Amino acid sequence: MAISLFSCSYLGVDTYVVEVEVDLSRGLPIFNIVGMGDQAISESKERIRSCFKNVGFEFPVRRVLVNLSPANIRKKGSHFDLSIFLGILANTGHISNIEVLKKYLILGEISLNGKIKSINGAINATILAKETDFKGVIVPMENYNEAKLISGVEIIPVDEISELLDFLDGKTDVETLCKKALEMDTSRIEDKKLEETIDFSDVKGQLIAKRALEIAAAGGHNVFLIGDPGSGKSMLAKRFNTILPDMPEEEIIETTKIYSISGMLSQKEPIIRKRPFRAPHYSATQVALVGGANRVGEITLALNGVFFLDEIGEFEGKTLEALRQPLEDGKIVISRANFSVTYPVKNITITASNPTPSGYFPDNQLCNDSLKEIKRYQKKFSGPLLDRMDLYVEMHQLKKDEIFDESLSEKSKDIQKRVIKAREIQKQRFNSNTLNRDMNKKQLNKYCKIDEESQEIMKAAIDNLRLSVRMFDKILKISRTIADLDGQEHIKKEHLLEALNYRKKQ
Repeated sequence: MAISLFSCSYLGVDTYVVEVEVDLSRGLPIFNIVGMGDQAISESKERIRSCFKNVGFEFPVRRVLVNLSPANIRKKGSHFDLSIFLGILANTGHISNIEVLKKYLILGEISLNGKIKSINGAINATILAKETDFKGVIVPMENYNEAKLISGVEIIPVDEISELLDFLDGKTDVETLCKKALEMDTSRIEDKKLEETIDFSDVKGQLIAKRALEIAAAGGHNVFLIGDPGSGKSMLAKRFNTILPDMPEEEIIETTKIYSISGMLSQKEPIIRKRPFRAPHYSATQVALVGGANRVGEITLALNGVFFLDEIGEFEGKTLEALRQPLEDGKIVISRANFSVTYPVKNITITASNPTPSGYFPDNQLCNDSLKEIKRYQKKFSGPLLDRMDLYVEMHQLKKDEIFDESLSEKSKDIQKRVIKAREIQKQRFNSNTLNRDMNKKQLNKYCKIDEESQEIMKAAIDNLRLSVRMFDKILKISRTIADLDGQEHIKKEHLLEALNYRKKQ
């Protein structure tokens, strides 16, 4: 008679329940796993056989068949080991209260000596258990910290097979197992803020660029920094996280889900509490940036954080064009013959580049590029891609007086306070964590009204700057953010003029 337990699998970042059916029957002793499993699932047969022997059980000399349902979807990962092991054990009569196991999603890779090793996607499985009315999840003890982020679902952390069997026999309880997991936790620094070693005050001058980044942080807008070598583009981008507010619990869970399913969590950092900063090299491929059928890309790993593309002019043209759709839609859809996966995109994108191949603006005497070379270079980051950058900032090399100026610039903490205040205004306005960049057309019409004088300014700007409808809406959103930083309920002329100042002049 087949015994069914439950686990889960992943399609992109989406999780679905997998029924693990285990059947023992008479016939030649053979062990088969069907249901479109990958190599790791196929190799679990040998891990399970050896584990049976080393924990003191005899592997049944019978025909063993395991079916992973739904059988028409390819599954991957070693986390099915534990559910298959328990299914065989129950079929041989060593587990009497099998109905208890059916109330949980079971995940865990087993070692040859009965230890239960960590797996990817524990927090995703916990969320799935809550959504599908399972009582809870059985996970490796190393994954307890990420799983416990989700409330309202029971989490049973186990370190080895014997502990799980003791739990099923009533010899130990959930509280004892959770207490042990906390004692094993080596990440006690998780609630301690690491002292920042970088600060906005490290960058001299560049007040316009700093103001633009403050606006970007407050409203979630994308930024394009273009300037001479050594003007501070990369320095400012790397310090951008220091002016962003701390992540709320909702964003912590969202980001941890992505890193968990990607296998990028560790014992030292079981929860992503600090905003990600992803800065891929310009040699990165298109799949590395936007993701593929089996992995998320850098733009998704920057979820709720910063996605920084330095030297954007050196990236492949096709690679940059692949970013246009996710930057606009807030998601990436990867389509294949039999399935499609969707990855979330929600970050602040900062791009930086020199204006010409030689590095300097054309009016600089150090620039020795021909007009043809400059046009060819700038084509890589012009047009539709540039249209998706909200703030365009030109940065020139500092003058001698600015270099020798010893007075300190404004610190990150001071800027961060204004950013937090502006975001609180937006939170009250939208009654959620929505930022100004995410306003839909209805919200735009409601919260970004401008008077007749400002309308005339915008009409002139449409002609002079050749604004598209998308860019027109972006300027209104940026004006709304500037007004929030100024503590004003309505957008005024000066807010609109400042927003227009961050557009590329034709």
